[in-house]
Amino acid sequence: MEGLIVALNRRRLLAAGGAGLAATALGTPASAATWETVLSGSFANYDTLQAAWNFRYPWGSDHNGSARMYASATDRNHVFLESGGVLAIRATRITWDEGSSSADPHLPIHYHSGAVHAKQQVRVSDQFPNWEVKGEFQAPSARGTWPAFWLTGANTWPPESDVLEFKGDNRNWFNTYRNAAGGWSSTIKTVANPGAWHGYRAWIAKINATDVDIHYYLDGTWVGQHRGAGFVNQPMWIILNLQMEGSSGAPGPSAETYYRAREVYVGRTRA
Repeated sequence: MEGLIVALNRRRLLAAGGAGLAATALGTPASAATWETVLSGSFANYDTLQAAWNFRYPWGSDHNGSARMYASATDRNHVFLESGGVLAIRATRITWDEGSSSADPHLPIHYHSGAVHAKQQVRVSDQFPNWEVKGEFQAPSARGTWPAFWLTGANTWPPESDVLEFKGDNRNWFNTYRNAAGGWSSTIKTVANPGAWHGYRAWIAKINATDVDIHYYLDGTWVGQHRGAGFVNQPMWIILNLQMEGSSGAPGPSAETYYRAREVYVGRTRA
């Protein structure tokens, strides 16, 4: 029976991440891993959304751009559901003075927008040595638009892994921040028509007591591998947000900007 379980898990991991990842995750039959889904179908309706996600950033409404996040169970102006299991985030430019962001670099607030973060955190450990985080997105890419789908440390920063990040043009930045000494690793890929549906994915695999390898994929094609030093046993938030201006340039658009997500999925192996 153990041989059958190993074979089934190996096929799943091969389909998900390739032979190298299957070998890393499974090792010998004695260390066979069991696959489990921890987040799926959360955009089916507002009950499933609110069961799986919290509104705004984990730390509040402000971050490193010029958009302030407004969303709640009753405020659906900037974070709302569309038919077909789609989460939509809408950024609108404001015409009044709302001060500056409380987060560095403290830019003036020019937009109201939205963010959500998953209640399920990602924590790579001996018990859960492999994680898959993915989704399909329609991402704005005009100057001043800064959509993201990313992981960041819940207790400390780093770690950080950016699965989707557009900064004012049609290039997606797959980023990993290890630590101050190691700095950033970035794999930058041009995406044809980012506003159409595309798939973005990270496979995170524990490789030793402290580090992980993160494999990034665009539309099912492997595009790069980064080392995440010190990621093991560090809980990470999963965040989906539409920030504006900042690193994506200025001025941003005067018209409403939309960022859409569907099929957001998180899975892991249990050793």
